Amino acid sequence: MKATEQLVRFLDQELSIPIGSISLALRHCEQTPHFLPMILWQYGLVTLDQLAQIFDWLETV
Repeated sequence: MKATEQLVRFLDQELSIPIGSISLALRHCEQTPHFLPMILWQYGLVTLDQLAQIFDWLETV
């Protein structure tokens, strides 16, 4: 499974980020998917606390 797919699964299942929000962010970072957490935060789709959780998760993967 690709890293982006793992991240999307984490966002959906662990943080309950709506798939529509994830899809929106993915469209804005198609060529640079590693920016997905920042795009989600920039558009107000995750909180700063959730962003920290995402980065903590990324460190363990």
